[in-house]
Amino acid sequence: MTQLLLIRHATNDYVKTGRLAGRTPDVHLNDEGKLQAEALGNRLADTPLTLAVSSPMERCQETAQAVLAHHPHLTLVTNHALNEVDYGEWQGAKISELASRKMWQVIQEYPSRAYFPNGEAMRDVQTRAVNEIEGLVKAHPSEMIAVFSHADLIKMVVAHYLGMHLDVFQRIVISPASITTLQLGHSRPYVGTTNDISHLLKVQPTSKPAL
Repeated sequence: MTQLLLIRHATNDYVKTGRLAGRTPDVHLNDEGKLQAEALGNRLADTPLTLAVSSPMERCQETAQAVLAHHPHLTLVTNHALNEVDYGEWQGAKISELASRKMWQVIQEYPSRAYFPNGEAMRDVQTRAVNEIEGLVKAHPSEMIAVFSHADLIKMVVAHYLGMHLDVFQRIVISPASITTLQLGHSRPYVGTTNDISHLLKVQPTSKPAL
């Protein structure tokens, strides 16, 4: 079976702006995020990784590089199918203002019917993410792959392999710098762990999992 480590990027300061980051360029890890990424790298230092793929967003790439520092035989592969949701006209907008729009309520309650103006539909995001995971498994049988991506994409992938409807995918928590493991072979998928942040306990011992 192919084992996939689905890793969310570490913390950045953009969330403090109260705006929807999406694919906004130049969003980098902050000091806390760098510590998280370092802890993540130490956690995975002895894992037999054969491939590392990442969203093109800087926060994912920087998180990945902290892991690859322990795996000098690997070169990070940028994978645009793992990119953040394309929020279209909503990208960079204030979340407090977006929350008053009708589509915001649809996103929260019926994401399978939700779409972003001049952006993606949520169901299409899940499809592209799952298709890419399946492609990686087909191309790399019986290997261990690190996949660096974003919270919603990882939630959607996990929901798919758990047999959950997209409308309830927000029940899954994926925190910054967390590890979620999948095992995929020719038949039944296995979700081994979700939102593993045990390596971060010394970095942020009093913090709560980020939603």
